[in-house]
Amino acid sequence: MSRLVPAPRVFVGWAVLCSTVPCAAQPRPWSADLLHDASVWADRMNDAVVSADRAGLRVEIAPGREWAITAIPQVALPGGTGRITVRVREMADGGRWLMRLYGDVRGNGEDNTASLAERQSQPGERRLEPDPRVLALGKLPPVQLQLGIEGPAGAYVVFEGLEFAPGPPLPQPTGIPGQLSIATVELMPNLPQPYRMLDWNAKARAFDRFVFDPSLKGDYLPLVWIDDAHINIDRPTFGLPSYVGDTREAGSNQEGITCMGAVLGATVAGIDKRAQDHDYVLMCEAFYNRRNGLDLVLNNQNQGTGGSFWYELFPHIVFYALADRYPGAGEMDSIVRTTAGRWIEAVDAMGGNFYHTAFNFATMQPVDNGQWKEPDAAAGIACLEYAAYRKFGDQRYLDAATRCTRYLEERQRNPYYENLLPWGTLAAARMNAELGYEWDVERFLNWCFGISDCRGGWAVTVQNWGGYDCAGLLGSVDNMGGYAFAMNTFTQAGALVPLVRYDPRYARAIGKWMLNLANAARLFYPNELPKENQCCGDWTGDPEGVIAYEGLRREWEGHSPYGTGDPVIMKWGPKTDLGLYGSSYVGLLGGIVRTTDVEGILQLDCLATDFYRAPAYPTYLCYNPYTEERVVTIDVGPEPRDLYDAVSHRFIDRRERGAVRLSVPGDRAALLVVTPPGGRETRDGTKLLVDGVIVDYRTG
Repeated sequence: MSRLVPAPRVFVGWAVLCSTVPCAAQPRPWSADLLHDASVWADRMNDAVVSADRAGLRVEIAPGREWAITAIPQVALPGGTGRITVRVREMADGGRWLMRLYGDVRGNGEDNTASLAERQSQPGERRLEPDPRVLALGKLPPVQLQLGIEGPAGAYVVFEGLEFAPGPPLPQPTGIPGQLSIATVELMPNLPQPYRMLDWNAKARAFDRFVFDPSLKGDYLPLVWIDDAHINIDRPTFGLPSYVGDTREAGSNQEGITCMGAVLGATVAGIDKRAQDHDYVLMCEAFYNRRNGLDLVLNNQNQGTGGSFWYELFPHIVFYALADRYPGAGEMDSIVRTTAGRWIEAVDAMGGNFYHTAFNFATMQPVDNGQWKEPDAAAGIACLEYAAYRKFGDQRYLDAATRCTRYLEERQRNPYYENLLPWGTLAAARMNAELGYEWDVERFLNWCFGISDCRGGWAVTVQNWGGYDCAGLLGSVDNMGGYAFAMNTFTQAGALVPLVRYDPRYARAIGKWMLNLANAARLFYPNELPKENQCCGDWTGDPEGVIAYEGLRREWEGHSPYGTGDPVIMKWGPKTDLGLYGSSYVGLLGGIVRTTDVEGILQLDCLATDFYRAPAYPTYLCYNPYTEERVVTIDVGPEPRDLYDAVSHRFIDRRERGAVRLSVPGDRAALLVVTPPGGRETRDGTKLLVDGVIVDYRTG
């Protein structure tokens, strides 16, 4: 992540080495004998020095080079390939071997790279089990098989064995009446292991105390500072670095997604950020770029546009959420109105086509940088415009949200780029429930979890990494076997948990996913990993471990999983990979996730991140991962309450108070709505209301 120059994350040793297109050739069935025939390894990249004999295939880095890859074009791998065994006979010190497949690996008609092993520094046998979505199991077309090495000139590796075998059988959709599945979630375990659930609310509160404490002493401390530049507001604002030890950021160079994210996360976790030593909420108005005339909430206080959609839209999403939670604060409502209007101008200027990199408000033209597209900008804008419509009731906001969502509806390929798609998916579900639209939310949700068609292997993880079930996290699933990010994981949870209120058919799927996510997300934190499984374990300034690593890799140099990030490896400034920009959003989990008296069954607050909603009663999602029924305790407060389950569409208890026993069938979910006792029940189409407040949007 870059503070000053918006850019996608660069995955080390990946993009540059995998751009070769396979040569035209007849398909060749894989045979172990091919490792002993140098002539068939016809694609030799970067002047790779290649030879073969009885010992195996030898690949050496040429003089003046730092890597070498050799490949067989058009290899037909055995059907159902899901497990791969590589045996390396020997290698030179300083070298790291790799294995990749290139071609239509997913069977979707597009060429992609499947990175199966990277930076392997040890000889011997290595067993690989790629994400089952990365390879088109059972129908993998002929691909280019790449073997290679990175390191100094003269480094070499000898591959003596390479075997392909079928993977484990994939789980079948459950087919539960009244519930819809999400294909990726079906690949996750019902109850992840080892199971360890953090107190996410306590983690969020500890993060807030730590990063906003100006009295801290030590390396890279304190983290917070006061910015007196008065660029966009006539009062001070505050700054936080995007990473611990981020020496690039001081004065007025702080990022909005970090600073506003920290305020929003704390707010969702239950902290009033207007009532501390400073009014941190009003300080966030500093990111409304008024001095430069753009009238947009951006990632910096004096920033242009046209670099990246997500960097320019996500700060608005965070600011809008703050404006919802602090109604009437300062000029925030006015800023929401103005910026929603500005994005309507952008939608009009683009003609409703979002297949671009960004939009330049100075020229009022879309930007295409020739490197990547961010079509899920339509989802981000839809989220903003629907929020503005809910707040102000102006039809033009709804028209813009509709136009953006229609663009998504008409797309055939997954547009997910960074973190905007889930917010538009929630907006679509709300439009369906509240206004009677019929957007294809099922397809949008499967996009949110499945592999993106515009950004390589971007998806939600499903596998076990180094003995830990790491399903449910968001990032790349084929970069060195997997690279998940804290910010994206936390914010997707914030976007999609409220969706079950508007469409209870996804209660089980979202509940199961969140159980996996909330369990695995602890591994972003230093205190949850062995020291050898993290890159910055020597920093002692955070004894409670409240700052997460930017990301979690499936493997790094033999350690799995591995807490890390981009800055240290890529050497572009910050002294650690401990990322405040991602950790800031831990409060979204802190507001959503509670444990119950049954291990493995969570109580998810569906209102915690449901911004700009209509009046609602407390609503909790509980998923039971066990095969048999379980009874959990839910505290509904001291006053009598009626309890409605929006999954079974019925009242399950009347006039209950305090600790209530809730029975949840095996591998099912309950969506508990806590209503006033004896309230007046009315219906409006498929909606059930109690005393005029909707408790179920889809009763029939």
